[in-house]
Amino acid sequence: MKTKISFSLLLLISVCGTHAQMITGVWKGKVGNSIKPMKLELKLVQRGDSLFGTSYYFTSATNYRRYSVKGYFNQQTNEVVWWDDELMEEKTPGVRVLSPGEIPLLMEADFNCPGGSKMMLDGKAVSKDENKSKGDLRLEKTDQTQFADEWNWVIENYTAGANDPEIIDSIAQLSNKPVREPVVTSPPLLVNQEPTNKEEQTVIKEEPVLKKDTASVIVKTEPLPAPKKETTPVIKNPPAIQEKFVQRKKILTTELPLEGDTVEIHFYDNAEIDGDSISLFMNNRLVFEHVRLSDKPYIVKFSVKDLSETNELVMVAENLGSIPPNTSYMIAYINNQRYTANLESTEGSSAMIRFIRKKE
Repeated sequence: MKTKISFSLLLLISVCGTHAQMITGVWKGKVGNSIKPMKLELKLVQRGDSLFGTSYYFTSATNYRRYSVKGYFNQQTNEVVWWDDELMEEKTPGVRVLSPGEIPLLMEADFNCPGGSKMMLDGKAVSKDENKSKGDLRLEKTDQTQFADEWNWVIENYTAGANDPEIIDSIAQLSNKPVREPVVTSPPLLVNQEPTNKEEQTVIKEEPVLKKDTASVIVKTEPLPAPKKETTPVIKNPPAIQEKFVQRKKILTTELPLEGDTVEIHFYDNAEIDGDSISLFMNNRLVFEHVRLSDKPYIVKFSVKDLSETNELVMVAENLGSIPPNTSYMIAYINNQRYTANLESTEGSSAMIRFIRKKE
């Protein structure tokens, strides 16, 4: 049974004009390879540059997986990136072959309007944890939803006050709690209540009443041990970020071409925003420190002419946040081309990106 959502923003806007309003809504389509794509219903709600919502991978109304969604929307480039954050609900039949959405995905799409009021998200999908290609993505905005949840009200009333950041944050916190099947138990029998059938009969054992012992009780006490002398703990200063850079193993994540005039790199927290902080070293030199990762991009730029033939950018974790390891999602813009990578740094290793100048 489909539930219709009335989108006032679709009635008011028929062409791609105000992107900040129109990315919010219900999107439907398919993701995956052409041989065996999965059906996907996606609900996105925008708050500033950030996106929240939910994704349903399904074959039917009774066979689906639901994830909470986080992401961001770049209004300058029309680039939309989101990922399946937490598995919230799972309804699947006994045959696992028909089970959709078993692998959480990360999506990169272009927000476009091919004509009239039609709005599309076209892009690619990769596995969230391993960054392996999972095929193409094609979604179209719709006013129909097959799955009712807490985001329906926000989408319906987005232009009538539900775009308030506090409302969106509160719904996002609510949607991050997995749905549990309720445990139904029979209520206890009341006094003088007769059971309705034999299956409901309960044998109630009477507990014996304990009589108070009026005899005195002798309690033997041991002498308290002498207090230990307090010693002042020796506090070692944590290693400086330069020491961490030298001591930790550098793991090559990706190699990118060095061309054009400028290399522009955007860093995001690639998981729950938990206080991850990083430093960046270019060719063994500290260039940025105390970079706090969040759902908003931290942008760094390098002039291509100032770089060597081969260059190494290393991301060193200053801390691991509240949920280790320190993870970052990187987007690099080089000579009008876009490159992405998932970076991970720990107390023993640092992520490295290598830039190589193309030979003439």
